[in-house]
Amino acid sequence: MLVTEAQIEMQKSFERKQINGGLKRLTDQTKKLEDQSYASATCYGNASIDSLLPQFIESINNKKEERLKVATGYQRGLLNEYVLKLDPESAAAITLKLTFDKVFSSKKKEKTVANITESIGRAIEAELQMRHYESTAPGLFKVLKENYWHQSKGTEYKRKAMQTVISKCDIEQWKHWSSIYYVKVGGWYLDCLCESSGWFSTYDEYSRKRTDKYLFATDTFSKFKDEVVKLAELFSPLSWPMLIPPRDWTHDEDGGYYLNALTRCYEMVRRGPPLPIQGKTPYEFLNKIQKVKYRLNPFTIKVSKALNEKGIPVGKFRPIINHDIPPKPFDIATNDVARKEWKSKAKDANNANANEFRTSCRTRMTMNCIDEFEDKEYYIPWSFDYRGRVYPLPSFLSVQDTDWGKSLIRFADEAEITDDGKEWLAFQVATTSGQDKATIQERLAWPFIPENRARIERVATDPLGNIGDWENADEPWQFLAACEEFYMVVLTQSRTTTGLCVATDATCSGIQILAGMARDKATAAMVNVLPSEKPQDVYKLIAEKSLPNIPEKVRPHWDRKCTKRTVMTIPYNAKPFSNRSYIREALKEKGVEIDKDELTEIVKAVRGAMEIVVPGPMRVMRWIEKEVTKAIKNGSTQLVWKTPSGFRVTQRLMKKNTKTIELKLLGRCRVKVANGEKGVDLAHHKNATAPNLIHSLDASLLHISATKFNAPIALIHDSVLCRATDMSTLSHIVRDTYMHLFAEHDVLQDFADAIGSESEPPIIGDLQPESVIESTYFFC
Repeated sequence: MLVTEAQIEMQKSFERKQINGGLKRLTDQTKKLEDQSYASATCYGNASIDSLLPQFIESINNKKEERLKVATGYQRGLLNEYVLKLDPESAAAITLKLTFDKVFSSKKKEKTVANITESIGRAIEAELQMRHYESTAPGLFKVLKENYWHQSKGTEYKRKAMQTVISKCDIEQWKHWSSIYYVKVGGWYLDCLCESSGWFSTYDEYSRKRTDKYLFATDTFSKFKDEVVKLAELFSPLSWPMLIPPRDWTHDEDGGYYLNALTRCYEMVRRGPPLPIQGKTPYEFLNKIQKVKYRLNPFTIKVSKALNEKGIPVGKFRPIINHDIPPKPFDIATNDVARKEWKSKAKDANNANANEFRTSCRTRMTMNCIDEFEDKEYYIPWSFDYRGRVYPLPSFLSVQDTDWGKSLIRFADEAEITDDGKEWLAFQVATTSGQDKATIQERLAWPFIPENRARIERVATDPLGNIGDWENADEPWQFLAACEEFYMVVLTQSRTTTGLCVATDATCSGIQILAGMARDKATAAMVNVLPSEKPQDVYKLIAEKSLPNIPEKVRPHWDRKCTKRTVMTIPYNAKPFSNRSYIREALKEKGVEIDKDELTEIVKAVRGAMEIVVPGPMRVMRWIEKEVTKAIKNGSTQLVWKTPSGFRVTQRLMKKNTKTIELKLLGRCRVKVANGEKGVDLAHHKNATAPNLIHSLDASLLHISATKFNAPIALIHDSVLCRATDMSTLSHIVRDTYMHLFAEHDVLQDFADAIGSESEPPIIGDLQPESVIESTYFFC
């Protein structure tokens, strides 16, 4: 498509709108936080606290040592019993947060030194109080925290809620400080902050009756703040799709958006080295998928708007739901019982409303984007991560969204429906309904079963009146969109073209790639790389193999669902700890509770079964860990390898000098102990390399496949999306590419050479990759 100068100017004007919208959003958010006395959460507040925290902690430690050397009697007791009771890291984080909240508040009374010091002292006491409760009654503290600490409430509410309940329990109570100690403790830390940073100072303001002392930011801080805000403004533009095809990425120039103010926000390879040199195919691939044109689906938009107006949530679609505050009882002033009951109900309603606003955030932002693009055709600019997988630059209206977000999108260039296309529409309906483990023939027949056909008709013709027919599907919104397309194109034939995004993905991508690397025929057969009459289920095989070695009480409930997440994630180096959580959750859904020892036994059984069922992939992973460890210990600071598509992966994983502070009331924060990097992170390289090699190879498979495919295509990691009329062609291309990728490239040996391995890779060698051409279930 040739783009005219007029179209480029139109796009640039649209991008200026994004830039201005981003600046306004940044300004509005900053003002809102300052008005709420929450400036520590602003862009400049976050950056300033991160920058100053290490220096402030060091200053506290130095001041503590100096004072303890000379302090005696009362002064020493004051330091030990109050000022230094809390560790310096936590005290520093609390002091900085409250100082920024108060000094940059839009409310003048918040800025007084008396208010700031007392607030710091109270917050430090509250932190110590919560730690006291946790140490004296850990079980009770955990239960109360889960039940009384509403996300919509602030720290003082949480402290009071905890204190109120615990005061009624038979445990050692907290001895509260007097007000004078709040000021003394807060003043000690505030003095230390002002002395060490040079960012804050005081001034006196006189009136007829009193003199108030205020804290203000110095010029030194103002210069720092201006630099932070300018940097935030550079990266503030809204990320929207484009009205014309994005600019091509080349060796010399960035692609995507047209204005420098937007292009500087993105690199072709995220988290990769600057100006990476890539092969020809990755550039062709990236520029090709950027030329795919989309439009919004009028059917799902109409349903979304109706549900938004009614406040009805479905799946990931979360409109604001208003919870009415009950009317006050007529005798509220005199009836203590009625007043207490009303306050409790009003509190619950307010908490629910605050939580609804938070959870509806993404839905509200997407609805705003819909208003902007409802009548427009658009394009999506993309970029790589450092492993070669692609991600859209826009935050909304892309194929890599929630189930609801995906349902909003269609390919703008529709295709005339064919008999083959009708079958793929049936496949999409069945798969999104929850039939993803059924055979192809079962899925193709599913929409024509009388009760299913009637359900599809109800959903397509009256989705609001028949929400129950689609809201409980596996992917409710995509099922909704598929029902409408199937009804209009196949059942009534009132539309002759289709633009629905039909998706297929690898049935067990990690093990499929590992089987190809090891040329392991037995494993390949289990994960649908080789042809079979029905889909092979490696999760079921591993469940069966592990069954004799798990506790007897669990065996009646043990099936593929219990092993699936563990088996899926082990190729990506999931450790026994995460295996435990996946298995515990799966059994809990079945109403089965297990103790720690039983869980350990089950995890051991599943991992042991994998060693028997898929030995080739497990050996490959151990070999990668061993050789990567040697490479790093021999002096490598990063690992570099090139995939069959020509994408150059640079894996640089460095340790950071950080320390995590866990505050009971204010949450978690990370402290940069010193600037710079500590060194190569051996453990991270060891754990990440096998998953990243797999990701780079499945990305390479799709790079090559997409460049051979001459129709609209989109990607979600290892999943491909296209029109129903094109899916058979695309599936064949993907299988053909897998064959050539592993037949023509010895990828595991290539990787071994790239990292300078000291031992030969464990290649079994009995798999003939060309067999995948006949596999129906390789991608489905």
